Amino acid sequence: MKLIELPNLSSKRLQALQKSGIHTPNDLLMLFPRRYIDKSVVKPIAFLTEGTGPVTVTGKVISKNVIGFKQKKRLEVIIQDKTGSLKAVFFKGWRYFITQFTENNWVALYGPVKRYGNYYSMAHPEVDPIESPDDVKKYDTLIPIYPGNKHFSKAYITNSIIKDWITQILSGKEIPEFLPRDVLSRHNFPERKDALNIIHQPVSLKDAQTALERFKYEEFFLFELSMASIKKQRTERAKGKMLKPGKYTSTFFNEVLPFTLTDGQKHALSDIRTDLQSGNQMNRLIQGDVGAGKTVVAIGAMLMAIDNGMQAALMAPTEILAEQHYQTIKQYIEPLGLNFRLLTGGQKTALRRDILTDIEGGNCNIVVGTHAIFQEKVKFHNLGLAVIDEQHRFGVKQRNDVLMKGDNPHLLVMSATPIPRSLAMTIYSDLDISVITGLPAGRKPIKTAVRTDKERQKVYDFLEQSIQNGDQAYVVFPLIEESEVMDLKDATMGFEKLKRRFPDFSISLLHGRMKSDEKEQIMKRFVDGETQILVSTTVIEVGVDVPNASIMIIEHAERFGLSQLHQLRGRIGRGSKQSYCILMPDVKLSKSGRYRLKKMVDTNDGFEIAESDLKLRGPGDFLGTKQSGLPEFRHGDIVEDRLLLEQSKNDAWNIIKTDPGLEKTEHKELKKVFEPYFKERSEFFGVG
Repeated sequence: MKLIELPNLSSKRLQALQKSGIHTPNDLLMLFPRRYIDKSVVKPIAFLTEGTGPVTVTGKVISKNVIGFKQKKRLEVIIQDKTGSLKAVFFKGWRYFITQFTENNWVALYGPVKRYGNYYSMAHPEVDPIESPDDVKKYDTLIPIYPGNKHFSKAYITNSIIKDWITQILSGKEIPEFLPRDVLSRHNFPERKDALNIIHQPVSLKDAQTALERFKYEEFFLFELSMASIKKQRTERAKGKMLKPGKYTSTFFNEVLPFTLTDGQKHALSDIRTDLQSGNQMNRLIQGDVGAGKTVVAIGAMLMAIDNGMQAALMAPTEILAEQHYQTIKQYIEPLGLNFRLLTGGQKTALRRDILTDIEGGNCNIVVGTHAIFQEKVKFHNLGLAVIDEQHRFGVKQRNDVLMKGDNPHLLVMSATPIPRSLAMTIYSDLDISVITGLPAGRKPIKTAVRTDKERQKVYDFLEQSIQNGDQAYVVFPLIEESEVMDLKDATMGFEKLKRRFPDFSISLLHGRMKSDEKEQIMKRFVDGETQILVSTTVIEVGVDVPNASIMIIEHAERFGLSQLHQLRGRIGRGSKQSYCILMPDVKLSKSGRYRLKKMVDTNDGFEIAESDLKLRGPGDFLGTKQSGLPEFRHGDIVEDRLLLEQSKNDAWNIIKTDPGLEKTEHKELKKVFEPYFKERSEFFGVG
């Protein structure tokens, strides 16, 4: 059956379906109800009360009138049963609805009830023509309510029309099953055709939920099958250079590094060493909380590449972060006498040419920069290891771009934002994962408190006393892109107020609009202890360690996301001193604002905070960008449905392990569905 064969499908309706992404009967079948209603509760009109509903009433059409002028016209219909009268009112689309009513014919109306003047009333009820009051007995099942949109409403595609179309498609369409039989049996899922019938014509909500779970699993399963296939192909295609730690690695950890590694760092380095010596291309994610010491682990991995005569590269999502990484690496490995360069877009032509020559000639051991370092113009002499920081801002495609650079370099990705297991499983399922737990020895948990503007004087007194005792402090103002000018003014005014309040202290202002060298000088003065209070926008969210900075005041704290607050707080507590984070919200706080601030006070655990933030904002907003690598699931939610996600991953990866080409008889139908699915998303996955 083709879409154009559906009854009552005018060219206008066909166009509306296509604009809504519905091009085939199967697309229409996958338009699932957003909710179900129960029309079986029928009440006589006289028994209605204000606020009743939603409820079904039946009656004979007594009158229908179009009232009002021009754009303000509305349709009013009076129906009557043995006990009384009710008015139905329609505003938008009244020209269509007037055709649904014929005087002296019976109708059933469904909707919430209100009282206006002498009449009980329903606004835009659902309308069903019926032969007689007894005809409502057909409402013995749940009624699916489909999602509407502006295209549907313009073409008068109503819920009942969609329902009729889907019923017709289901009655005449062959719907093959593609999930393997053992999967259906293991999870007690209905077959695909049965599940679609249940979704669109359920007897009970429980049945509908079971059928929906099958389709949530199905889309998770196809995605995980793709990730497993990518990893399998990559492992077979790319044999990585075998790298062993040598002189530079040994000198760094035994002589240069001023502290002892934590158990978490040692485990992560052990995983990396195993990967690099395996002969296969490493694809590993290092995940850890703020301050867990991921950068030191990455430096160790890069030195292993250099020990074997190869180059290493570190990619950050922004120039600011790239510059800060460059300074951190410089601080740690300068004593080793290695050549490391910073490559960013804002550099002068002569300097850039010099850096590119250094990289291509093999003079440069480590290059730090943004995604530009993996573009075609940058030619590596012998790239052995690529490190991607803030991995959640890049997708699967970006990872594959890096892996195709040069001669199969090893890949290490890091996430400075703790990401809950359910999310990591989804977007990083083609990677091996190492989690660094715990904080370096000697560090104390940061104490966090919320203080109001009325308590500002006490906060400043505490700040003054702390600085007199030799501490340093951050005062952070929000910088929201949409109101950048206003926010910058806010930070500048705050800077001027602090200078007046603390005339004897050295105070600096740092923001993203400053030139790179100016920002570097300001940050260096703070690192060196020359600046006592650094007033900043969120450019310090991820930056160099300042162990002496033990106080952070966050202004307008309610305007920050939960994970962002945690990232900011992670700039302090880097030394052995007790550190304090003071959240200063505005007077008016929303419910979610209060929740975020309370969560910050209650815990320092970044993974717990990330879990809460993910629930608050949803996966898309949590990751912040479309390039995040997060697939769009139509029915499944990776937070709410994490158990299904885990089950689908296990099943998919087991199948690819035993039958990578899906050649077995039991996978014949699966292969037919999977191949076009994978091809359609090849750009997302960075293959093909």
